[in-house]
Amino acid sequence: MAEGQIYKIHSDFYYIDNGVDTFECKVREVLKKRKEKILVGDFVDFSDGYIENIVPRKNYISRPAVANIDQIIIVSALKEPDLSFQQLNRYLALAKYYKIPAVLCFNKDDLKFDKNLKKKIHDIYENLGQKIVYTSATEHKGIKAFEMILKDKTSVLCGNSGVGKSSLINAINPDLKLRTKEVSEKTLRGTHTTRHSEIIKINDTSRIVDTPGFSNVRFDFILPADVDLLFDEIAKYRDGCKYADCLHIHEDGCNVLAHISEIDDSRYESYLAFVEEAKEYKERIKYEGRKVENLHKQLHNRQITKISGKKRQSARNTLKQKIVKELDNED
Repeated sequence: MAEGQIYKIHSDFYYIDNGVDTFECKVREVLKKRKEKILVGDFVDFSDGYIENIVPRKNYISRPAVANIDQIIIVSALKEPDLSFQQLNRYLALAKYYKIPAVLCFNKDDLKFDKNLKKKIHDIYENLGQKIVYTSATEHKGIKAFEMILKDKTSVLCGNSGVGKSSLINAINPDLKLRTKEVSEKTLRGTHTTRHSEIIKINDTSRIVDTPGFSNVRFDFILPADVDLLFDEIAKYRDGCKYADCLHIHEDGCNVLAHISEIDDSRYESYLAFVEEAKEYKERIKYEGRKVENLHKQLHNRQITKISGKKRQSARNTLKQKIVKELDNED
C-alpha cells in the first residue's frame, strides 16, 4: 500500500500524487459506506487502483472543499474591481474560523486608485499583524515577494473573480497558462474561469490550490455570540462585557462599545453583517434536531463502519422474533 495526496477529483475518479508518479483511483465501497467525503488535498492510502484509507487532516475548508492547507492568500484588486473591505474581512474571518494563517495580497498596483487607500489598508490590517504584499501581474511588480510567500507551502488563493489570481500565478510560471478573463466593462466584475479545485505545482517548492472561488461565503453556520472571536480587535474586549452572550450592538455594560473608537468602522460594520447572518443559523437550529450519529468509529487505530441505529433495532427485532418462534416450537 502506498500513500499520496489527492490533487484533482473528476467525477468518480481521484488523481493521486505520491511525489514521483500520479495515479488514477476509485474509492473502496467500505469508504463510501462511511459517507466521509474525500477532498482535494487529502492524503490517502491506496493500492491496486483503489483508495483504502484517508489519513487524518491537519485542517480543511468546507467551501470550496480543500484539505491540508498551509496558508490562505487573500487576493484583492486595488482597482477594477474596486476593493471591498467587507469582502476582504469576510475572507479573513473565514481563515480565522478554520485557524489557517492568512496573507493579504493587493493586486493591480499599476492602476490609478485613491491615494489614501494604501494608508487605510496599513492602518487597519498591518496594525492587526497581517502580512501584506502589493503586486501587479501585468507589470511584474512585487512578483518576487509574492513568490517568496508561496515558497515551501501549499496555499489556497481566494478573492473575488477578476482580481487577478490566475494572472499572478502565470506571472510566476508562464508555462502553466492558467485561463484568465478581463473584468466586464458593464458589471465591473470578473467571471470565474476555474471549474474545479486542483493542486497545481508552481515550481519545485510551491503549490497552490486553484479553486472555483469563495463568492458564496456566509457566516450562517455559527452562533451570533461566536462571531466576535473572528475579529481580534473585538475579541480582546469581550470578556469585559457585563453579559456573557453580549453581541456588542447596543447592550448595557458592553466593553466592546466602550472601546468602539479603537475599532475601524469597516471592520465593525463587517462584524454586524456577519452577526445578522449568524442569526439565521440560530433561528434554523431552534427547530432542528442537531444530533447526528457517527457512521464510523476507531478500533485499534483503524476506522470501521458502524451499523446505524435503525439497522441495529431491525436486527434486534428479528432476533426477538426468532427466539419467540423457537420457544413456541418447544411448547
